[in-house]
Amino acid sequence: MNALQQTFDQLLQKIEELKKTGKIDLSVEEDLSVAVMNLISLEEHFFFTGERTEKSEYFDLMNEIRSLRKDLLKNLIDKHEGETWCISKHLLAASMRLIEVGAKFQADGKKIEAREMFDRAFRAYSMFWALRLKLIDIKEFKKIASEEKPWTLRDIVNKLVDCCDE
Repeated sequence: MNALQQTFDQLLQKIEELKKTGKIDLSVEEDLSVAVMNLISLEEHFFFTGERTEKSEYFDLMNEIRSLRKDLLKNLIDKHEGETWCISKHLLAASMRLIEVGAKFQADGKKIEAREMFDRAFRAYSMFWALRLKLIDIKEFKKIASEEKPWTLRDIVNKLVDCCDE
């Protein structure tokens, strides 16, 4: 067995242990992560609407949504070091925006461009999960995110987060 396969097997074993101990319910957390993505998107929409209409009540709504988003994100990122909180938030935000861009391309019949955006969205989402589950060392985060390997963060997330596995 080569070293990469052994590392992958160790990650899968760690995932299975987390599931068995009941410390983590990934189907619930996946739903929560998507909710956080939508709340981030709402914050952006309230900001732009407030600026475009010059109505300050939109900023008040933005602030309420931000507070809700922060409370919910605490359920996903409990103890953080350095900037892992912000990294997590931005990975989720980037995922949501890339999904929306992909959906627009798809609607315009640009299927290749849509697929590229969807793949990028899932890659960012996979990095969020790798960080969330501490499957990667934050010091190695950038290096791991950019490397090509026989197994990828996408492979890990596909095994980990299956919302249909209840």
